[in-house]
Amino acid sequence: MHSVIKWIAWILVVIGGLNWGLVGFFNFDLVMTIFGSMSYIIYDIVGLSAVVLIIFKLFMRKMKKK
Repeated sequence: MHSVIKWIAWILVVIGGLNWGLVGFFNFDLVMTIFGSMSYIIYDIVGLSAVVLIIFKLFMRKMKKK
């Protein structure tokens, strides 16, 4: 279960990173183009995915110390 959540989180974070690359290099927001006014939901999900990955990383670090 945890590995599925981590994979989904990684995929969403990569998609978010690619979108920011498009915004930075080409001034093109793919998420806004696809989802329009609902894009803030996608941004929220991508942000939460980053938080999940941070929590998993911190949790795994604590587990390795024991």
